[in-house]
Amino acid sequence: MVKPIGVLALQGDYREHIATFGAIGVEAVKVRSVEEIDACAGLVIPGGESSVIHRLSATYNLFQPIRERIADGLPTFGTCAGLIMLASEILDKTDDQEPFGGLDVSVRRNAFGNQLDSFETDLEFSGIESLVHAAFIRAPIVERVGKDVEVTAKLSDGRIVGVRQGNVMGISFHPEVTGETRIHALFAEIVAAAR
Repeated sequence: MVKPIGVLALQGDYREHIATFGAIGVEAVKVRSVEEIDACAGLVIPGGESSVIHRLSATYNLFQPIRERIADGLPTFGTCAGLIMLASEILDKTDDQEPFGGLDVSVRRNAFGNQLDSFETDLEFSGIESLVHAAFIRAPIVERVGKDVEVTAKLSDGRIVGVRQGNVMGISFHPEVTGETRIHALFAEIVAAAR
C-alpha cells in the first residue's frame, strides 16, 4: 500500500495543501499525532504562524518526534511558516521558539512587513519549466544558505525564497492559495523517490 503525504494540521492552511495534492491525484491527510505522521511517506509543514506551530507541536508532544523524523530522512516540505520551522536558524525568533531543522539556512520572519505588504509575482523555480505564480503573505526570506543547500527560487532582486537540501524543501510563498500545483508535484516526486 502506498502511504499518503501527511500535512501537519495544528494551525495554518493545511486544508489548502490537502486540496492541492488532491488536484494532482496524490493522497494527503491531516496529521496531529506521532502515529499519524509515522503512517505517512512525507510531511508538509504549512503556512501559518511559526511561533504558534512551535508551541502547539510542543503541547501535542510532536516537536521532538518531528525533529527526529526529519533528521532521519523523512521527506518534508515547508511553505512560509513551514520554511521558518525547517530552518536551522531563525534570526528574529521569539524567546522560546525553536525550529524543527532540516535545512542548513538562516531565515528572517516577516521579512516583507505585515499583511498589507503581501504581494504576488512570477518567478523561476528550479525543476519547473515555466514561471511559477507566487503569493507572498507575511513571508520569510532566506538570508544564509549552507554549502549543501540548493537555491530553487529567487526574487528579481536576488533575495532567496526557495531552497532544497536532500529530501527537505522550503519556500517563502503559498502555491496552495494561487492554484499552482507543480511544486506540490515536485515534492510528491521527492517522496516517491525516497520510498
